[in-house]
Amino acid sequence: MSFSLAFHPRLLDTLRSYDRSRWLADVGAGVTVGIVALPLAMAFAIASGLPPGAGLWTAIIAGFLISALGGTNAQIGGPAGAFIVIVYDIVERYGVANLLIATACAGVLLLLLGFFRLGTLVRFVPVSIVIGFTNGIAVLIALSQVKDWLGLSITHMPGNFFSQLRTLTQHIDSFNPYAFGLGTACVLGLFVWPRLTMKGSPVMQVLEHHTVRHFARLPAPVVALVTLSLLAKVLEFPVETIGSRFGGIPQALPAFALPDFSWATVRLLVTPTVTIALLGAIESLLCARVADQLSTDAQYKKHDPNQELIAQGLANLVVPFFGGMPATGTIARTVTNIRAGATSPIAGIVHALTLALIVLVAAPLALHIPLAVLAGILLFVAWNMGEWHEFMRLRRFSNHYRLLMLGTFLLTVVFDLTVAVEVGLFMACALFVRRMSALFRVERQPEPGTDTDTDTGTGTGIDTDAPATPPPQRPCATWRLHGALFFGAAAKIDPIVQAVETGPPGIDLVLDASELVALDTTGLDALAQILKAVTARGGRLSVIHLHEQPRSLIARSGFGAQLAAQGLPPDGPEIIDPCADARDRE
Repeated sequence: MSFSLAFHPRLLDTLRSYDRSRWLADVGAGVTVGIVALPLAMAFAIASGLPPGAGLWTAIIAGFLISALGGTNAQIGGPAGAFIVIVYDIVERYGVANLLIATACAGVLLLLLGFFRLGTLVRFVPVSIVIGFTNGIAVLIALSQVKDWLGLSITHMPGNFFSQLRTLTQHIDSFNPYAFGLGTACVLGLFVWPRLTMKGSPVMQVLEHHTVRHFARLPAPVVALVTLSLLAKVLEFPVETIGSRFGGIPQALPAFALPDFSWATVRLLVTPTVTIALLGAIESLLCARVADQLSTDAQYKKHDPNQELIAQGLANLVVPFFGGMPATGTIARTVTNIRAGATSPIAGIVHALTLALIVLVAAPLALHIPLAVLAGILLFVAWNMGEWHEFMRLRRFSNHYRLLMLGTFLLTVVFDLTVAVEVGLFMACALFVRRMSALFRVERQPEPGTDTDTDTGTGTGIDTDAPATPPPQRPCATWRLHGALFFGAAAKIDPIVQAVETGPPGIDLVLDASELVALDTTGLDALAQILKAVTARGGRLSVIHLHEQPRSLIARSGFGAQLAAQGLPPDGPEIIDPCADARDRE
Protein backbone atom coordinates (compact mmCIF):
# COMPACT_ATOMS: atom_id res chain seq x y z
CA MET A 1 0.00 0.00 0.00
CA SER A 2 1.45 3.35 -1.01
CA PHE A 3 0.34 6.87 -0.18
CA SER A 4 0.12 9.22 -3.13
CA LEU A 5 -0.87 12.86 -3.34
CA ALA A 6 -1.28 12.61 -7.13
CA PHE A 7 -4.32 14.71 -8.01
CA HIS A 8 -5.14 14.80 -11.69
CA PRO A 9 -8.82 15.30 -12.61
CA ARG A 10 -9.88 14.00 -16.00
CA LEU A 11 -11.12 17.50 -16.86
CA LEU A 12 -7.50 18.68 -17.27
CA ASP A 13 -6.85 16.10 -19.98
CA THR A 14 -10.10 17.00 -21.72
CA LEU A 15 -9.35 20.73 -22.02
CA ARG A 16 -6.09 20.10 -23.90
CA SER A 17 -7.89 19.05 -27.08
CA TYR A 18 -11.32 20.62 -26.55
CA ASP A 19 -13.10 22.15 -29.53
CA ARG A 20 -16.42 23.71 -30.49
CA SER A 21 -18.05 20.48 -31.72
CA ARG A 22 -17.34 18.73 -28.41
CA TRP A 23 -18.62 21.78 -26.53
CA LEU A 24 -21.95 21.69 -28.38
CA ALA A 25 -22.29 17.93 -27.78
CA ASP A 26 -21.53 18.28 -24.08
CA VAL A 27 -23.96 21.17 -23.61
CA GLY A 28 -26.76 19.21 -25.27
CA ALA A 29 -26.06 16.13 -23.18
CA GLY A 30 -25.71 18.18 -19.98
CA VAL A 31 -29.03 19.95 -20.44
CA THR A 32 -30.75 16.63 -21.17
CA VAL A 33 -29.40 14.84 -18.11
CA GLY A 34 -30.05 17.93 -15.96
CA ILE A 35 -33.75 17.72 -16.83
CA VAL A 36 -33.74 13.99 -16.11
CA ALA A 37 -32.09 14.59 -12.72
CA LEU A 38 -34.80 17.00 -11.55
CA PRO A 39 -37.56 14.52 -10.63
CA LEU A 40 -35.09 11.84 -9.55
CA ALA A 41 -33.25 14.11 -7.10
CA MET A 42 -36.51 15.17 -5.45
CA ALA A 43 -37.84 11.62 -5.35
CA PHE A 44 -34.65 10.22 -3.80
CA ALA A 45 -34.63 12.86 -1.07
CA ILE A 46 -38.31 12.42 -0.18
CA ALA A 47 -37.97 8.63 -0.10
CA SER A 48 -34.96 9.04 2.21
CA GLY A 49 -36.99 11.03 4.75
CA LEU A 50 -35.52 14.40 3.70
CA PRO A 51 -37.04 17.49 2.06
CA PRO A 52 -36.85 17.59 -1.75
CA GLY A 53 -34.41 20.51 -1.65
CA ALA A 54 -31.79 18.27 -0.03
CA GLY A 55 -31.79 16.02 -3.08
CA LEU A 56 -31.76 18.89 -5.56
CA TRP A 57 -28.81 20.73 -4.03
CA THR A 58 -26.93 17.46 -3.57
CA ALA A 59 -27.36 16.80 -7.28
CA ILE A 60 -26.17 20.32 -8.06
CA ILE A 61 -23.19 20.65 -5.71
CA ALA A 62 -22.01 17.05 -5.69
CA GLY A 63 -22.73 16.67 -9.40
CA PHE A 64 -20.53 19.68 -10.16
CA LEU A 65 -17.64 18.54 -7.94
CA ILE A 66 -17.69 14.91 -9.11
CA SER A 67 -17.59 15.94 -12.77
CA ALA A 68 -15.00 18.70 -12.29
CA LEU A 69 -12.63 16.69 -10.07
CA GLY A 70 -13.36 13.05 -10.95
CA GLY A 71 -11.45 10.48 -12.94
CA THR A 72 -14.05 9.67 -15.61
CA ASN A 73 -15.22 11.29 -18.84
CA ALA A 74 -18.97 10.98 -18.57
CA GLN A 75 -20.04 9.92 -15.07
CA ILE A 76 -22.84 11.91 -13.45
CA GLY A 77 -22.85 12.18 -9.66
CA GLY A 78 -25.62 12.98 -7.22
CA PRO A 79 -28.14 11.30 -4.91
CA ALA A 80 -28.71 7.67 -5.85
CA GLY A 81 -31.47 5.15 -5.33
CA ALA A 82 -29.06 2.80 -3.58
CA PHE A 83 -28.76 5.32 -0.73
CA ILE A 84 -32.49 5.60 -0.03
CA VAL A 85 -32.70 2.70 2.39
CA ILE A 86 -29.40 3.60 4.10
CA VAL A 87 -30.21 7.28 4.55
CA TYR A 88 -33.75 6.60 5.76
CA ASP A 89 -32.44 4.17 8.37
CA ILE A 90 -29.79 6.65 9.57
CA VAL A 91 -32.34 9.45 9.83
CA GLU A 92 -34.67 7.09 11.69
CA ARG A 93 -32.02 6.06 14.23
CA TYR A 94 -29.73 9.07 14.58
CA GLY A 95 -31.52 12.11 13.11
CA VAL A 96 -30.72 14.44 10.21
CA ALA A 97 -27.90 16.27 12.02
CA ASN A 98 -26.01 13.03 12.56
CA LEU A 99 -26.65 12.02 8.94
CA LEU A 100 -24.72 15.13 7.88
CA ILE A 101 -21.82 14.24 10.20
CA ALA A 102 -21.75 10.62 8.97
CA THR A 103 -21.77 11.81 5.33
CA ALA A 104 -18.85 14.19 5.95
CA CYS A 105 -16.87 11.46 7.75
CA ALA A 106 -17.63 9.07 4.87
CA GLY A 107 -16.20 11.70 2.55
CA VAL A 108 -12.96 11.66 4.55
CA LEU A 109 -12.81 7.85 4.29
CA LEU A 110 -13.30 8.02 0.51
CA LEU A 111 -10.54 10.61 0.28
CA LEU A 112 -8.18 8.31 2.18
CA LEU A 113 -9.10 5.37 -0.07
CA GLY A 114 -8.22 7.48 -3.10
CA PHE A 115 -4.98 8.91 -1.66
CA PHE A 116 -3.79 5.46 -0.58
CA ARG A 117 -4.65 4.16 -4.07
CA LEU A 118 -7.09 1.55 -2.82
CA GLY A 119 -9.68 2.08 -5.55
CA THR A 120 -8.92 -1.28 -7.13
CA LEU A 121 -9.84 -3.11 -3.90
CA VAL A 122 -13.52 -2.46 -4.62
CA ARG A 123 -13.18 -4.84 -7.57
CA PHE A 124 -12.47 -7.65 -5.13
CA VAL A 125 -16.11 -7.63 -3.97
CA PRO A 126 -17.67 -10.71 -5.65
CA VAL A 127 -20.28 -9.98 -8.29
CA SER A 128 -22.73 -12.29 -6.51
CA ILE A 129 -22.64 -10.00 -3.46
CA VAL A 130 -23.09 -6.88 -5.59
CA ILE A 131 -26.09 -8.40 -7.38
CA GLY A 132 -27.55 -9.62 -4.08
CA PHE A 133 -27.50 -6.29 -2.28
CA THR A 134 -28.52 -4.36 -5.41
CA ASN A 135 -31.64 -6.49 -5.81
CA GLY A 136 -32.30 -6.24 -2.08
CA ILE A 137 -32.10 -2.44 -2.16
CA ALA A 138 -34.44 -2.39 -5.17
CA VAL A 139 -37.03 -4.39 -3.20
CA LEU A 140 -36.75 -2.02 -0.25
CA ILE A 141 -37.06 1.06 -2.48
CA ALA A 142 -40.22 -0.33 -4.04
CA LEU A 143 -41.67 -1.18 -0.61
CA SER A 144 -40.93 2.32 0.68
CA GLN A 145 -42.98 3.83 -2.17
CA VAL A 146 -46.12 1.75 -1.61
CA LYS A 147 -47.38 4.30 0.96
CA ASP A 148 -47.42 7.23 -1.51
CA TRP A 149 -48.41 5.04 -4.45
CA LEU A 150 -51.55 3.89 -2.66
CA GLY A 151 -52.07 7.27 -1.01
CA LEU A 152 -52.17 5.77 2.49
CA SER A 153 -52.54 8.11 5.47
CA ILE A 154 -49.39 7.12 7.37
CA THR A 155 -47.70 9.77 9.47
CA HIS A 156 -44.40 7.95 9.86
CA MET A 157 -43.02 4.86 8.16
CA PRO A 158 -40.66 2.64 10.20
CA GLY A 159 -37.32 1.58 8.75
CA ASN A 160 -37.61 -2.16 9.41
CA PHE A 161 -38.84 -4.41 6.60
CA PHE A 162 -41.40 -6.35 8.64
CA SER A 163 -42.53 -3.21 10.49
CA GLN A 164 -43.17 -1.53 7.14
CA LEU A 165 -45.29 -4.46 5.98
CA ARG A 166 -47.27 -4.37 9.22
CA THR A 167 -47.80 -0.59 9.00
CA LEU A 168 -48.95 -0.76 5.38
CA THR A 169 -51.39 -3.55 6.24
CA GLN A 170 -52.80 -1.63 9.19
CA HIS A 171 -53.51 1.49 7.09
CA ILE A 172 -54.76 -0.14 3.91
CA ASP A 173 -58.27 1.17 4.65
CA SER A 174 -57.03 4.72 3.86
CA PHE A 175 -56.40 3.74 0.23
CA ASN A 176 -56.66 6.72 -2.18
CA PRO A 177 -57.75 5.67 -5.69
CA TYR A 178 -56.66 9.02 -7.18
CA ALA A 179 -53.10 8.60 -5.93
CA PHE A 180 -53.06 4.98 -7.05
CA GLY A 181 -54.25 6.00 -10.51
CA LEU A 182 -51.59 8.70 -10.87
CA GLY A 183 -48.81 6.39 -9.67
CA THR A 184 -49.90 3.54 -11.93
CA ALA A 185 -50.23 5.86 -14.92
CA CYS A 186 -46.71 7.15 -14.21
CA VAL A 187 -45.21 3.65 -14.11
CA LEU A 188 -47.01 2.58 -17.28
CA GLY A 189 -46.03 5.79 -19.03
CA LEU A 190 -42.36 5.32 -18.16
CA PHE A 191 -42.44 1.82 -19.64
CA VAL A 192 -44.41 2.78 -22.76
CA TRP A 193 -42.94 6.19 -23.68
CA PRO A 194 -39.53 4.99 -24.95
CA ARG A 195 -41.24 2.34 -27.10
CA LEU A 196 -43.75 4.79 -28.54
CA THR A 197 -41.14 7.36 -29.47
CA MET A 198 -38.34 5.13 -30.73
CA LYS A 199 -37.37 5.55 -34.33
CA GLY A 200 -39.43 3.35 -36.64
CA SER A 201 -42.30 2.81 -34.18
CA PRO A 202 -45.87 2.97 -35.63
CA VAL A 203 -46.62 6.13 -33.65
CA MET A 204 -43.60 7.98 -35.00
CA GLN A 205 -44.40 6.85 -38.54
CA VAL A 206 -47.87 8.37 -38.25
CA LEU A 207 -46.75 11.53 -36.42
CA GLU A 208 -43.53 12.10 -38.38
CA HIS A 209 -43.00 15.84 -38.02
CA HIS A 210 -40.11 18.06 -36.97
CA THR A 211 -41.85 19.27 -33.79
CA VAL A 212 -43.00 15.77 -32.88
CA ARG A 213 -39.45 14.44 -33.24
CA HIS A 214 -38.15 17.07 -30.83
CA PHE A 215 -40.95 16.34 -28.37
CA ALA A 216 -40.11 12.63 -28.52
CA ARG A 217 -36.61 13.39 -27.26
CA LEU A 218 -37.96 14.59 -23.90
CA PRO A 219 -37.03 12.19 -21.08
CA ALA A 220 -39.90 9.98 -19.95
CA PRO A 221 -39.71 11.02 -16.24
CA VAL A 222 -40.06 14.69 -17.21
CA VAL A 223 -43.04 13.96 -19.48
CA ALA A 224 -44.75 11.96 -16.74
CA LEU A 225 -44.02 14.58 -14.09
CA VAL A 226 -45.37 17.51 -16.12
CA THR A 227 -48.43 15.85 -17.65
CA LEU A 228 -49.65 14.07 -14.51
CA SER A 229 -49.03 17.11 -12.31
CA LEU A 230 -51.10 19.23 -14.70
CA LEU A 231 -53.81 16.57 -14.75
CA ALA A 232 -53.99 16.44 -10.95
CA LYS A 233 -54.03 20.24 -10.70
CA VAL A 234 -56.69 20.83 -13.35
CA LEU A 235 -59.00 18.08 -12.11
CA GLU A 236 -58.25 18.94 -8.46
CA PHE A 237 -57.47 15.40 -7.39
CA PRO A 238 -57.40 15.02 -3.57
CA VAL A 239 -53.79 13.81 -3.41
CA GLU A 240 -50.77 14.83 -1.34
CA THR A 241 -48.25 17.06 -3.11
CA ILE A 242 -44.79 18.44 -2.39
CA GLY A 243 -46.42 21.70 -1.32
CA SER A 244 -48.86 20.07 1.10
CA ARG A 245 -46.15 17.98 2.81
CA PHE A 246 -43.01 20.14 2.62
CA GLY A 247 -44.30 23.61 1.86
CA GLY A 248 -42.33 23.83 -1.37
CA ILE A 249 -38.68 24.19 -2.38
CA PRO A 250 -36.62 27.24 -1.30
CA GLN A 251 -35.98 29.45 -4.33
CA ALA A 252 -32.50 30.45 -3.19
CA LEU A 253 -29.01 29.09 -2.65
CA PRO A 254 -28.70 26.95 0.48
CA ALA A 255 -26.91 28.52 3.43
CA PHE A 256 -23.53 27.22 4.57
CA ALA A 257 -23.81 25.73 8.07
CA LEU A 258 -21.45 23.62 10.17
CA PRO A 259 -22.98 20.49 11.74
CA ASP A 260 -22.72 20.14 15.51
CA PHE A 261 -19.54 18.08 15.44
CA SER A 262 -18.02 16.17 18.38
CA TRP A 263 -15.77 13.12 18.66
CA ALA A 264 -18.26 11.46 20.97
CA THR A 265 -20.86 11.65 18.19
CA VAL A 266 -18.41 10.38 15.58
CA ARG A 267 -17.72 7.26 17.63
CA LEU A 268 -21.43 6.49 17.65
CA LEU A 269 -21.61 6.92 13.87
CA VAL A 270 -18.85 4.50 12.86
CA THR A 271 -21.24 1.98 11.30
CA PRO A 272 -23.28 4.56 9.29
CA THR A 273 -20.06 6.23 8.16
CA VAL A 274 -18.50 2.99 6.91
CA THR A 275 -21.77 1.99 5.24
CA ILE A 276 -22.03 5.27 3.31
CA ALA A 277 -18.35 5.15 2.29
CA LEU A 278 -18.50 1.50 1.22
CA LEU A 279 -21.69 1.88 -0.79
CA GLY A 280 -20.49 5.14 -2.32
CA ALA A 281 -17.21 3.57 -3.42
CA ILE A 282 -18.87 0.47 -4.88
CA GLU A 283 -21.62 2.38 -6.69
CA SER A 284 -19.33 5.07 -8.12
CA LEU A 285 -16.71 2.62 -9.43
CA LEU A 286 -19.35 0.25 -10.82
CA CYS A 287 -20.91 3.23 -12.58
CA ALA A 288 -17.50 4.24 -13.95
CA ARG A 289 -16.98 0.73 -15.33
CA VAL A 290 -20.41 0.85 -16.99
CA ALA A 291 -19.44 4.18 -18.58
CA ASP A 292 -16.21 2.65 -19.89
CA GLN A 293 -18.13 -0.23 -21.47
CA LEU A 294 -20.74 2.01 -23.11
CA SER A 295 -18.30 4.41 -24.71
CA THR A 296 -17.73 3.88 -28.43
CA ASP A 297 -15.08 6.59 -28.81
CA ALA A 298 -11.75 5.07 -29.86
CA GLN A 299 -9.90 7.82 -27.93
CA TYR A 300 -11.90 7.25 -24.74
CA LYS A 301 -9.63 6.82 -21.73
CA LYS A 302 -10.64 4.34 -19.03
CA HIS A 303 -11.51 5.75 -15.62
CA ASP A 304 -9.01 6.34 -12.84
CA PRO A 305 -10.56 4.65 -9.76
CA ASN A 306 -8.38 6.50 -7.23
CA GLN A 307 -9.06 9.95 -8.69
CA GLU A 308 -12.75 9.07 -8.79
CA LEU A 309 -12.75 8.18 -5.09
CA ILE A 310 -10.99 11.47 -4.30
CA ALA A 311 -13.74 13.39 -6.13
CA GLN A 312 -16.47 11.35 -4.42
CA GLY A 313 -14.81 12.04 -1.07
CA LEU A 314 -14.60 15.79 -1.64
CA ALA A 315 -18.23 15.91 -2.78
CA ASN A 316 -19.49 14.04 0.28
CA LEU A 317 -17.31 16.18 2.54
CA VAL A 318 -18.71 19.44 1.15
CA VAL A 319 -22.39 18.60 0.58
CA PRO A 320 -23.35 18.18 4.28
CA PHE A 321 -22.39 21.81 4.96
CA PHE A 322 -25.27 22.79 2.65
CA GLY A 323 -27.79 20.36 4.13
CA GLY A 324 -27.29 17.72 1.45
CA MET A 325 -27.36 13.91 1.48
CA PRO A 326 -24.77 11.28 0.43
CA ALA A 327 -23.81 11.30 -3.23
CA THR A 328 -22.22 8.82 -5.61
CA GLY A 329 -22.08 7.94 -9.27
CA THR A 330 -25.52 7.28 -10.76
CA ILE A 331 -25.81 4.67 -13.48
CA ALA A 332 -29.14 5.79 -14.98
CA ARG A 333 -28.08 9.43 -15.41
CA THR A 334 -24.60 8.43 -16.60
CA VAL A 335 -26.10 6.19 -19.28
CA THR A 336 -28.44 9.04 -20.32
CA ASN A 337 -25.45 11.37 -20.49
CA ILE A 338 -23.45 9.04 -22.74
CA ARG A 339 -26.37 8.28 -25.03
CA ALA A 340 -27.09 12.01 -25.34
CA GLY A 341 -23.61 12.48 -26.81
CA ALA A 342 -21.41 13.54 -23.87
CA THR A 343 -17.67 13.54 -24.61
CA SER A 344 -16.13 14.99 -21.43
CA PRO A 345 -16.77 16.04 -17.80
CA ILE A 346 -18.03 19.36 -19.17
CA ALA A 347 -21.39 17.64 -19.73
CA GLY A 348 -21.63 16.82 -16.02
CA ILE A 349 -20.83 20.42 -15.10
CA VAL A 350 -23.52 21.67 -17.51
CA HIS A 351 -25.96 19.16 -15.94
CA ALA A 352 -25.36 20.71 -12.50
CA LEU A 353 -25.73 24.27 -13.80
CA THR A 354 -28.92 23.37 -15.69
CA LEU A 355 -30.43 21.86 -12.56
CA ALA A 356 -29.46 24.94 -10.52
CA LEU A 357 -31.10 27.22 -13.06
CA ILE A 358 -34.32 25.19 -13.02
CA VAL A 359 -34.45 25.25 -9.21
CA LEU A 360 -33.81 28.99 -8.95
CA VAL A 361 -36.33 29.89 -11.67
CA ALA A 362 -39.09 27.29 -11.48
CA ALA A 363 -39.06 26.16 -7.82
CA PRO A 364 -42.66 27.39 -7.15
CA LEU A 365 -44.00 24.99 -9.79
CA ALA A 366 -42.81 22.03 -7.73
CA LEU A 367 -45.54 22.78 -5.17
CA HIS A 368 -48.10 21.01 -7.36
CA ILE A 369 -46.19 17.76 -8.01
CA PRO A 370 -48.15 14.82 -6.55
CA LEU A 371 -46.11 12.52 -4.35
CA ALA A 372 -47.81 9.57 -6.05
CA VAL A 373 -46.13 10.56 -9.32
CA LEU A 374 -42.72 10.66 -7.65
CA ALA A 375 -43.52 7.26 -6.13
CA GLY A 376 -44.26 5.94 -9.62
CA ILE A 377 -40.89 7.23 -10.85
CA LEU A 378 -39.11 5.46 -7.99
CA LEU A 379 -41.00 2.23 -8.60
CA PHE A 380 -39.72 2.39 -12.17
CA VAL A 381 -36.19 3.12 -10.90
CA ALA A 382 -36.39 0.14 -8.52
CA TRP A 383 -37.49 -2.15 -11.35
CA ASN A 384 -34.61 -1.05 -13.60
CA MET A 385 -32.14 -1.14 -10.72
CA GLY A 386 -32.72 -4.80 -9.90
CA GLU A 387 -31.07 -7.52 -11.98
CA TRP A 388 -34.04 -9.86 -11.71
CA HIS A 389 -32.91 -12.13 -14.53
CA GLU A 390 -30.05 -13.26 -12.29
CA PHE A 391 -32.55 -15.19 -10.15
CA MET A 392 -33.55 -17.21 -13.21
CA ARG A 393 -29.90 -17.93 -14.03
CA LEU A 394 -29.03 -19.27 -10.57
CA ARG A 395 -29.47 -22.89 -11.66
CA ARG A 396 -26.52 -22.49 -14.02
CA PHE A 397 -24.08 -21.63 -11.23
CA SER A 398 -22.54 -23.40 -8.27
CA ASN A 399 -24.04 -23.69 -4.81
CA HIS A 400 -21.38 -21.25 -3.60
CA TYR A 401 -22.65 -18.55 -5.98
CA ARG A 402 -26.28 -19.22 -5.04
CA LEU A 403 -25.53 -19.04 -1.33
CA LEU A 404 -23.68 -15.74 -1.65
CA MET A 405 -26.26 -14.05 -3.87
CA LEU A 406 -29.41 -15.24 -2.08
CA GLY A 407 -27.84 -14.78 1.36
CA THR A 408 -26.81 -11.19 0.61
CA PHE A 409 -30.22 -10.46 -0.92
CA LEU A 410 -32.18 -11.76 2.07
CA LEU A 411 -29.88 -10.10 4.62
CA THR A 412 -30.23 -6.77 2.81
CA VAL A 413 -34.01 -6.97 2.85
CA VAL A 414 -34.47 -8.34 6.36
CA PHE A 415 -31.60 -6.54 8.16
CA ASP A 416 -29.56 -3.88 6.39
CA LEU A 417 -26.84 -3.38 3.81
CA THR A 418 -23.99 -3.31 6.34
CA VAL A 419 -24.88 -6.71 7.77
CA ALA A 420 -25.44 -8.10 4.27
CA VAL A 421 -22.06 -6.98 2.93
CA GLU A 422 -20.16 -8.02 6.07
CA VAL A 423 -21.72 -11.49 6.18
CA GLY A 424 -21.48 -11.79 2.39
CA LEU A 425 -17.76 -11.02 2.37
CA PHE A 426 -17.19 -13.43 5.26
CA MET A 427 -19.05 -16.19 3.40
CA ALA A 428 -17.14 -15.38 0.21
CA CYS A 429 -13.81 -15.71 2.02
CA ALA A 430 -14.86 -18.93 3.77
CA LEU A 431 -16.14 -20.49 0.54
CA PHE A 432 -13.00 -19.43 -1.32
CA VAL A 433 -10.81 -21.06 1.35
CA ARG A 434 -12.90 -24.21 1.15
CA ARG A 435 -12.65 -24.34 -2.64
CA MET A 436 -8.91 -23.68 -2.72
CA SER A 437 -8.26 -26.28 -0.03
CA ALA A 438 -10.24 -28.81 -2.05
CA LEU A 439 -7.94 -28.20 -5.02
CA PHE A 440 -4.78 -29.02 -3.04
CA ARG A 441 -3.67 -32.65 -3.00
CA VAL A 442 -0.59 -34.82 -2.41
CA GLU A 443 0.34 -37.83 -4.51
CA ARG A 444 2.90 -40.51 -3.76
CA GLN A 445 5.10 -41.24 -6.75
CA PRO A 446 6.22 -44.79 -7.71
CA GLU A 447 9.18 -45.87 -5.63
CA PRO A 448 12.59 -46.38 -7.29
CA GLY A 449 13.01 -49.94 -8.55
CA THR A 450 9.31 -50.42 -9.35
CA ASP A 451 8.53 -51.24 -12.99
CA THR A 452 5.03 -50.27 -14.05
CA ASP A 453 5.28 -51.79 -17.54
CA THR A 454 2.40 -54.28 -17.76
CA ASP A 455 2.93 -55.30 -21.42
CA THR A 456 4.85 -58.54 -20.57
CA GLY A 457 1.68 -60.59 -20.37
CA THR A 458 2.49 -61.91 -16.91
CA GLY A 459 -0.07 -59.72 -15.17
CA THR A 460 2.45 -58.96 -12.41
CA GLY A 461 3.69 -55.63 -13.72
CA ILE A 462 7.34 -56.95 -13.52
CA ASP A 463 9.63 -57.62 -16.48
CA THR A 464 10.98 -61.12 -15.61
CA ASP A 465 13.65 -60.94 -18.34
CA ALA A 466 15.28 -57.83 -16.88
CA PRO A 467 18.11 -58.18 -14.39
CA ALA A 468 17.25 -57.56 -10.78
CA THR A 469 17.55 -53.90 -9.79
CA PRO A 470 19.93 -53.46 -6.90
CA PRO A 471 18.20 -51.88 -3.93
CA PRO A 472 19.08 -48.25 -3.16
CA GLN A 473 21.53 -47.63 -0.38
CA ARG A 474 18.83 -45.80 1.60
CA PRO A 475 15.03 -46.18 1.32
CA CYS A 476 13.52 -43.32 -0.72
CA ALA A 477 10.00 -41.97 -1.20
CA THR A 478 8.77 -39.12 -3.40
CA TRP A 479 5.54 -37.18 -2.93
CA ARG A 480 4.25 -34.54 -5.35
CA LEU A 481 2.41 -31.44 -4.09
CA HIS A 482 -0.37 -29.97 -6.25
CA GLY A 483 -2.02 -26.57 -5.74
CA ALA A 484 -1.61 -24.04 -2.90
CA LEU A 485 -0.37 -25.20 0.50
CA PHE A 486 -1.96 -22.67 2.87
CA PHE A 487 -3.80 -22.65 6.18
CA GLY A 488 -6.93 -24.16 4.65
CA ALA A 489 -5.08 -27.13 3.17
CA ALA A 490 -2.32 -27.78 5.73
CA ALA A 491 -4.17 -30.80 7.17
CA LYS A 492 -3.77 -32.60 3.84
CA ILE A 493 -0.07 -33.00 4.61
CA ASP A 494 -0.91 -35.49 7.40
CA PRO A 495 -0.76 -38.60 5.13
CA ILE A 496 2.90 -37.82 4.39
CA VAL A 497 3.71 -37.52 8.11
CA GLN A 498 1.89 -40.80 8.80
CA ALA A 499 3.74 -42.57 5.97
CA VAL A 500 7.08 -41.43 7.39
CA GLU A 501 6.20 -42.47 10.94
CA THR A 502 5.10 -45.95 9.83
CA GLY A 503 7.74 -46.43 7.12
CA PRO A 504 11.28 -47.79 7.28
CA PRO A 505 13.82 -45.87 9.33
CA GLY A 506 16.49 -43.76 7.65
CA ILE A 507 14.23 -42.83 4.74
CA ASP A 508 15.13 -40.08 2.30
CA LEU A 509 11.91 -38.22 1.59
CA VAL A 510 11.54 -36.02 -1.50
CA LEU A 511 8.77 -33.44 -1.93
CA ASP A 512 8.32 -32.55 -5.62
CA ALA A 513 7.03 -28.94 -5.62
CA SER A 514 6.88 -28.53 -9.39
CA GLU A 515 3.10 -28.08 -9.14
CA LEU A 516 3.05 -26.18 -5.82
CA VAL A 517 1.86 -22.70 -6.86
CA ALA A 518 1.76 -20.97 -3.45
CA LEU A 519 2.88 -21.46 0.13
CA ASP A 520 1.99 -19.55 3.31
CA THR A 521 3.41 -19.68 6.84
CA THR A 522 0.90 -22.32 7.96
CA GLY A 523 1.89 -24.48 5.00
CA LEU A 524 5.53 -23.85 5.88
CA ASP A 525 4.82 -25.08 9.41
CA ALA A 526 3.32 -28.25 7.89
CA LEU A 527 6.56 -28.80 5.96
CA ALA A 528 8.45 -28.30 9.22
CA GLN A 529 6.36 -31.08 10.78
CA ILE A 530 7.39 -33.38 7.94
CA LEU A 531 11.04 -32.45 8.49
CA LYS A 532 10.67 -33.19 12.19
CA ALA A 533 9.12 -36.61 11.49
CA VAL A 534 11.81 -37.49 8.91
CA THR A 535 14.62 -36.41 11.21
CA ALA A 536 13.17 -38.44 14.10
CA ARG A 537 13.37 -41.54 11.88
CA GLY A 538 16.99 -40.82 10.94
CA GLY A 539 16.15 -39.74 7.42
CA ARG A 540 16.59 -36.65 5.26
CA LEU A 541 14.10 -34.33 3.53
CA SER A 542 14.44 -32.61 0.15
CA VAL A 543 12.09 -30.10 -1.49
CA ILE A 544 12.77 -29.87 -5.24
CA HIS A 545 11.53 -27.91 -8.25
CA LEU A 546 10.36 -24.93 -6.19
CA HIS A 547 8.65 -21.97 -7.86
CA GLU A 548 9.59 -18.41 -6.99
CA GLN A 549 7.06 -17.66 -4.21
CA PRO A 550 7.52 -20.88 -2.20
CA ARG A 551 11.30 -20.70 -2.71
CA SER A 552 11.38 -17.10 -1.42
CA LEU A 553 9.37 -17.93 1.70
CA ILE A 554 11.48 -21.02 2.46
CA ALA A 555 14.69 -19.01 2.13
CA ARG A 556 13.48 -16.01 4.17
CA SER A 557 12.05 -18.15 6.98
CA GLY A 558 15.28 -20.10 7.54
CA PHE A 559 13.63 -23.39 6.59
CA GLY A 560 15.99 -23.71 3.63
CA ALA A 561 18.96 -23.56 6.02
CA GLN A 562 17.41 -26.36 8.09
CA LEU A 563 17.12 -28.51 4.97
CA ALA A 564 20.73 -27.79 3.99
CA ALA A 565 21.90 -28.69 7.50
CA GLN A 566 20.92 -32.33 6.82
CA GLY A 567 23.87 -32.75 4.52
CA LEU A 568 21.92 -32.15 1.30
CA PRO A 569 23.47 -28.93 -0.03
CA PRO A 570 21.57 -26.85 -2.57
CA ASP A 571 22.26 -27.72 -6.19
CA GLY A 572 22.10 -24.33 -7.85
CA PRO A 573 18.69 -22.78 -7.16
CA GLU A 574 17.22 -26.09 -5.98
CA ILE A 575 17.91 -28.70 -3.33
CA ILE A 576 19.19 -31.95 -4.79
CA ASP A 577 17.05 -35.06 -4.99
CA PRO A 578 18.66 -37.90 -2.94
CA CYS A 579 16.49 -40.44 -4.72
CA ALA A 580 17.78 -39.43 -8.16
CA ASP A 581 20.61 -41.99 -8.13
CA ALA A 582 18.21 -44.79 -7.30
CA ARG A 583 15.94 -43.77 -10.18
CA ASP A 584 18.89 -43.54 -12.54
CA ARG A 585 19.83 -47.17 -11.74
CA GLU A 586 16.41 -48.42 -12.87
